[in-house]
Amino acid sequence: MMSEHLGVVIEVWPVAADDAGIWLVSGDDAWRSGRVDSDHEPHDEVEYTLASHDLLDSAALLHSTSWRMDEHAVVLTYMAVLKSAGVVPEVWPDARPVSAALLAVVGQPAASPVTEPPAPRYIDVLMHGIRHLRFLMDTDSAAREALPDVWRRHLEPITPVLAGMYERGQRPVAL
Repeated sequence: MMSEHLGVVIEVWPVAADDAGIWLVSGDDAWRSGRVDSDHEPHDEVEYTLASHDLLDSAALLHSTSWRMDEHAVVLTYMAVLKSAGVVPEVWPDARPVSAALLAVVGQPAASPVTEPPAPRYIDVLMHGIRHLRFLMDTDSAAREALPDVWRRHLEPITPVLAGMYERGQRPVAL
């Protein structure tokens, strides 16, 4: 019996910020695609996903932050920082706050052996993406300039990291 090749899917975490904080615009989860066609780029799928929610023109920054296996596909994770012209829940009623209190409730991800692939929860993927945005603020002038001012205020207190989610004894990073 011959197995199929792995597929590639994308997930988009659409996030916005207002004076109150950072929000996940899509509600309780990311938006995920089907398998990306071989004649398309994953970034095309990100743009299509945002356009299907009438948000492509609201994107201030699109950035791939990680990848992982999920069932029979490689998932490419993208953060979509959206421009907001007001109070986020008034613009997007399904938006959910992303805060330090949320991190305190969900706790740290389960550790896995260092020779095995990690199994992050969706919340871990989202929080990694937010920390990645903070990292870009220090290391990528184009990303820094694309981030609206309100984002910079909320990201400033976060410790910029690309890895370390599984570090034991580490306290959750405040948002």
